[in-house]
Amino acid sequence: MPEGVDLSTLHRAVRAELRSLPKELEQIVAGHLVAAGNLIDTDPELAYAHAEAARRRAARLPVVREAAAETAYASGEWAAALSEFRALRRMTGSSDYLPVMADCERALGRPQNALTLAREAAELDLEPALRTEMTIVAAGARADLGQKAEAVRMLREAVTGPAPKRTGPALTRGAAAQAVELEHQAAARLRYAYADALLETGSAEEARRMFAEAAKRDPDQLTDALQRLEELDGVTLDVGDLDDSDLVDDEPEDDEPEPDDDNARDDDDADEGDDDEGDDEQVDDEPGDEPGDELESDDEARAEDDDAPGPADEAEPERD
Repeated sequence: MPEGVDLSTLHRAVRAELRSLPKELEQIVAGHLVAAGNLIDTDPELAYAHAEAARRRAARLPVVREAAAETAYASGEWAAALSEFRALRRMTGSSDYLPVMADCERALGRPQNALTLAREAAELDLEPALRTEMTIVAAGARADLGQKAEAVRMLREAVTGPAPKRTGPALTRGAAAQAVELEHQAAARLRYAYADALLETGSAEEARRMFAEAAKRDPDQLTDALQRLEELDGVTLDVGDLDDSDLVDDEPEDDEPEPDDDNARDDDDADEGDDDEGDDEQVDDEPGDEPGDELESDDEARAEDDDAPGPADEAEPERD
């Protein structure tokens, strides 16, 4: 059994199914299932390895085959995932696996097979969330075949039309709450797929609106709708992505050209002229020319003018 796993975290329905195994084998298989569940989001490849270890020991149990199918799908092992989902459908008789089987067919490059499964699902009474997922997969298969306009039409019809309704037997309170949550998540993915299809056909403005609706319906950010919306609004540059060549020095560069020899001589002559003017200007600043001294000189000058004879005081010429 894998070390460091807590078997108490295993769902009681799973534990009940594992009780058909010998005690020691039950513990080993349970440990691998717990490890697979813990790792599927962070290390799907290792999770798939644990699920495969459980499958080799208890392949006849649907819960083990489901773990193998889901971890194979998460790690991109499409052929293995499709094989496991097919086995699950045979073992359980449930058609709930049709959307994910169709998606595996798409991933394997067989969109026609995906559409065949979609037509089969249309005749069945699937849960609302599963019907939405099948619409997304079928539209993707149409796009794979180059029928992008048809893909947009299918998704637009699903977004603008009435939401699928559940027609099966009543659910318990917990199951009903889980079903509603799955429907909300599927509705967010539907709008995300519609926005992506619109973007492929050049309808950027409507695509932006759909990404916004998808982000609003996806508070847990299970999709990257918010990131796609930000990309459409404008690229944000991360400084951490820049290297030294992209950075600008704080100090401005001196881009003034160096003067040539002729210009340098002209500048020298101009500087000498400026020096001569400066010498003339400095005459007024010599010691003794303080403002008070100027006032005293003016007073003395006025006094001398008063003592000097004016025109009226000049002696008249003697008359003969």
